[in-house]
Amino acid sequence: MKNVFLNGHLEEEVYMDPPPGFEGKYKSKICRLRRSLYGLKQSPRAWFERFTQFVKRQGYVQGQADHTMFTRHSLEGKTTVLIVYVDDIILTGDDVVEIKNLKERLASEFEIKDLGPLKYFLGMEVARSKKGIIVSQRKYVLDLLKETGMSGCRPTETPIDPNLKFVKEGKLIDKGQYQRLVGKLIYLSHTRPDISFAVSLVIQFMHYPREEHQEAVYRILRYLKSSPGKGLFFKKNEQRSLEAYTDADWAGSSIDRRSTSGYCTFVWGNLVTWRSKKQNVVARSSAEAEYRSMALGICEILWLKRFLEELRRPVSFPMKLYCDNKAAISIAHNPVQHDRTKHVEVTDTSLKRRLKMEVCAFLLFQQQNKLQIFSQKVFSELLLSPLLAS
Repeated sequence: MKNVFLNGHLEEEVYMDPPPGFEGKYKSKICRLRRSLYGLKQSPRAWFERFTQFVKRQGYVQGQADHTMFTRHSLEGKTTVLIVYVDDIILTGDDVVEIKNLKERLASEFEIKDLGPLKYFLGMEVARSKKGIIVSQRKYVLDLLKETGMSGCRPTETPIDPNLKFVKEGKLIDKGQYQRLVGKLIYLSHTRPDISFAVSLVIQFMHYPREEHQEAVYRILRYLKSSPGKGLFFKKNEQRSLEAYTDADWAGSSIDRRSTSGYCTFVWGNLVTWRSKKQNVVARSSAEAEYRSMALGICEILWLKRFLEELRRPVSFPMKLYCDNKAAISIAHNPVQHDRTKHVEVTDTSLKRRLKMEVCAFLLFQQQNKLQIFSQKVFSELLLSPLLAS
């Protein structure tokens, strides 16, 4: 869409000085804005409200799991899905007639440009084949390497040194440059789960970056140089299950001894979401650290369940959550509260509640290094080969 922020209607009273060219005649006057303008803080909200109202009038329902998704289900059982990000829209579904009609109605209301089948969206490249769909950010990686002068760098096999321990010492560097570079790596991790943990480490020093933190960022770039075209591969699967894998790096931070939680979720056998996040409190045991990671994982698969229900896609129960810590799984299964684990169980009682409702099943996962790239400095081809497409 073109000039989307000019389409919003302002409900608030906003005033401005006369624009250039009107100062003489209206020097002592002020103007009240009726429409949103670029640069106005309220413009994105006003535009989205205008767009939402229009789409709803076309018979679409706004999603509650994701407010930027709108769905329409026909009486014949066909589905049309619209996803919007500011001024970029994706239309998909099995109702070809409705998609065509919606494009015409959008063109009559707004100034739009139809770019055809999805090939490039917000820096992400989409390629289709009979086997499935590949999503990557190859051009984004190459542009980033060129911008930072790392195009001719020597590649490395891992995004971070497994023995690296960050400290709050050393020479400070340019904060603005560091923040811009890390911000681009954060966006790149949307299709590169293999750098998720490394990025979660360097992001902790955004306000006071030092030379060793910058070196860690450059190592991530060197790792990207070794495989700029890797991405996610999505294939058709008869399996209708939701699965989550969780892990934790207990007391991994040498600065405050807080642990790092990691999880990834598979929808119908395809990797869809993942996260690596430092825990808010210091875990007193590895079981506690793992239990807190399970809490994050259960929240994610419940959100995905709600998302799929809005699309009217079936999910087989119970949903499975895998963890490699026996103690954490025992705490989740044990209906009795003990003094030694009371501080752990209070953090999230929903685990036991979901287990009792047979919504989720907690299982022990014993295969080593399967998902530790989200929580530890371990990088196994066992994970990267099946999940990332070269």
